[in-house]
Amino acid sequence: RHLGRSSSGITNVYMAPKKTTTKKTAVKKATKPRVKKTPQIEAGKGEAVVFDMNGAKKGTVKLPENLFGVSWNPDLVHQVVVGMQANARPTTAHTKFRGEVRGGGKKPWKQKGTGRARHGSSRSPIWVGGGTTHGPRAERNYSVKINKKMRVQALLSLLSKKHKEGEVLFVEKLSFDAPKTKEAQGVLKALSKGAEAPGLLKKKNAAVITLVEKNAAVEKSFRNFGNVITEEVRNLNPVTLATKKYVVIADPESTFATLTNRLTK
Repeated sequence: RHLGRSSSGITNVYMAPKKTTTKKTAVKKATKPRVKKTPQIEAGKGEAVVFDMNGAKKGTVKLPENLFGVSWNPDLVHQVVVGMQANARPTTAHTKFRGEVRGGGKKPWKQKGTGRARHGSSRSPIWVGGGTTHGPRAERNYSVKINKKMRVQALLSLLSKKHKEGEVLFVEKLSFDAPKTKEAQGVLKALSKGAEAPGLLKKKNAAVITLVEKNAAVEKSFRNFGNVITEEVRNLNPVTLATKKYVVIADPESTFATLTNRLTK
């Protein structure tokens, strides 16, 4: 700081500029998200744990690379799922034109001399109870063409992704002597505990259970649950997998053979 006196007798104070220092901030390296290792995928690469109906581990099964090693393709999956939903969309909304509405054959009043506007039918769209203009018609077609290879590839992409996230459970077998909802509920609770999959007990869209062939006792046992559906392997589709969190595969070896045969056709 320097002090000086000007000609007017006022002391001038000169302050030296302060030096500013910038602190260097360390850039944190991005860390990969930790993936919880669940019992169903701890068997090793290319293998998975097989459970029984009581939730106990019975062994491992080797997973085919062409079924569970497909890369994730979200664009293809979205295209196929939306297309299949459009193909299943019903065309129930239907309105009637003026010619389809019952009545209106008689001219409401004579053409001239009444002072009112001329009309030829009481079923005109501008009349109450008349036809509808530009309304929805049942002739509309929402269907979309989906190639077979696209549908199969989307299915495999979803299966592979769910397996990597620990959402595919393999069960040795599923069989009941007779349809029994209580036994089916016990199986779900045992698998949820043994495989550390609490989502099996959620209220909506919990799981899809795949069967190699039709089994009336198993299907009726799980039919009372609104969060679980049963499906034959040959009918498995991307829409079902996309709307359910877990996939429970019964009899893995036969299921793999059925899916592989589906790929070759």
